[in-house]
Amino acid sequence: MIGILGGTFDPIHHGHLRPALEIHERLGLDELRLVPAHVPPHRPLPGTTAEHRLAMAERAIGGLPGFRVDRRELDRSGPSYSVDTLVQLRAEVGPARPLLMLVGLDAFAGLHTWHRWREIPRLAHVVVVGRPGGESPAPGTGYLEAADVVDASERLRELPCGHVLFEAVTLLDISATAIRALLRAGRSPRFLLPDPVLDYILENDLYRNDREETQLIETEESRHAK
Repeated sequence: MIGILGGTFDPIHHGHLRPALEIHERLGLDELRLVPAHVPPHRPLPGTTAEHRLAMAERAIGGLPGFRVDRRELDRSGPSYSVDTLVQLRAEVGPARPLLMLVGLDAFAGLHTWHRWREIPRLAHVVVVGRPGGESPAPGTGYLEAADVVDASERLRELPCGHVLFEAVTLLDISATAIRALLRAGRSPRFLLPDPVLDYILENDLYRNDREETQLIETEESRHAK
C-alpha cells in the first residue's frame, strides 16, 4: 500500500510528520509519499519557492525508510488538484495496488467540494487522521455519499480504492503560519520542526522578510494568470 500526504509544507513541521509516521507504521505501508503542492486550490499561495519547499521536505525525512518526496505537483502547471495526482499515480502503480490519501478531519469535512471529488473513490482510499474521540461526519453526507467507511486497516488491502478509514493519531498543535511569524519576529521555532529543516531555513534566510514574501506571491500569481 502507498500512502500520499499532500500540503504546501511551507515549511514542513512535526505536525505533518508525526501523524504520517504513525499511519505508516500502524497500517504497514510500503511507502508514504509527501507531495508538496505547487498552486494549492483552497489556500493562499506558499510564501517561498517550490524548490525551497521541496528541499525542506527532503531534509525533513532524510534517510527515513519508507518515506519519499514526490515532486509531481511542482512540475505540473495550474492548480494542484489532488485528483490529477491520484490519476497519475493510479496509472503508474496499476489497477490493483491500494493507494491511500491522508487528510485531516477538517479537510475531509469539505472533501465533497474538491475538484472532481466523485472520482477520488475510484482512485484511492481516504484515511482521515484525527484526535482520539474525534467526531466523524454522519454516514451518507458529504464525501461519504460516494465511499464506504471501514473500521479496520486490513480492509484497505482488500480493494485498491473506495474505502474511508478514520484513524486516531497524535495531532500536534503546530502551524506553518506560526513558525513563519516566529522567524519574522527574530524568534526561534526550534522543536516545532526538524532541525535539518530549521538549519535549511536559516542557511537560506527564508521567511524573514514580508516584502520578499509578498513579491514572490505576486510573481507566482502573474505567472499562472498567463
